[in-house]
Amino acid sequence: MAQFNYSKLLHALRCIPQSVDSRFACTLGRVQLPPVCCKHLIRFKSLGAADRGLQEKQRQHMARGLPKQKPIAGVKRVIVVASGKGGVGKSTTAVNLALGLMANDPSISVGLLDADVYGPSVPKMMNLKGNPELTDNNLMRPLVNFGVPCMSMGFLVEDVAPIVWRGLMVMSAIEKLLRQVDWGRLDYLVVDMPPGTGDVQLSITQNIPIAGAVIVSTPQDIALLDARRGAEMFRKVNVPVLGLVQNMSVFQCPKCNHQTHIFGTDGARELAHTLGVEVLGDIPLHLNIRETSDTGRPVVVSSPDSPEAEAYKKVAASVVRRLEDCSS
Repeated sequence: MAQFNYSKLLHALRCIPQSVDSRFACTLGRVQLPPVCCKHLIRFKSLGAADRGLQEKQRQHMARGLPKQKPIAGVKRVIVVASGKGGVGKSTTAVNLALGLMANDPSISVGLLDADVYGPSVPKMMNLKGNPELTDNNLMRPLVNFGVPCMSMGFLVEDVAPIVWRGLMVMSAIEKLLRQVDWGRLDYLVVDMPPGTGDVQLSITQNIPIAGAVIVSTPQDIALLDARRGAEMFRKVNVPVLGLVQNMSVFQCPKCNHQTHIFGTDGARELAHTLGVEVLGDIPLHLNIRETSDTGRPVVVSSPDSPEAEAYKKVAASVVRRLEDCSS
């Protein structure tokens, strides 16, 4: 019997004349049809090309419904920093990655976009307050600190005001943050993504070309499960995964220097091996990182020679190298 799928089977059943006895034998995974409809089954082999043509038309129709990617004016490359789960240090990594890029090469310009609409952290970490000014073209001017222009929903709402918005309002806000900001000329725009794999992630990846994604995770198994989902999402939308950052990899006691792997050992490295990507760097669980972030003076600028700052600068160098690999 010719091979056929379920839709073709239904088509064949509709073609059976009313006068034909409807009795037929069924077995698991196989349907035996009356001899009258066998002539219809012979045609199934010739339907492959027609099916492929139909699938191509459906794909083109779906593509017309998606927004066309349009680069952000003045921005050469967009790097997104993401995680599948909140609380793994994604925003801290994004801030120090932006500053690390500039520390490694002072000749470049780097911007920072806080796309975490519901929980913006960039204003606090970059010690920025106030509302953006408008240009003559009615574009928002980013607020600047440490030489990094920043834009965040936190600049547009009160500090303690909850953002209780439905999906359409969030999409509108993301569109404004992407298209209605005067970034000037940037070599890199680092985007701090919200946790998860929802509307915001899809909206950004479908609207702008992204050079690569950095996935942040702790070595903990629970965090790694969601980190893998985040990496797979970017692959589905054809965004290169530059690699994983293993955050809070080890805790070193400030008194005795004993090292403890609180969240496990090398979990991100094992995940990176599974995904076929590399580990961009290990960031320790250190009091200095937390204190400098809370006071609005990230460790890369407040303690540039510390091992913690060097770890972030190593991640930044690995990101640039991976971008060059992907572009070549």
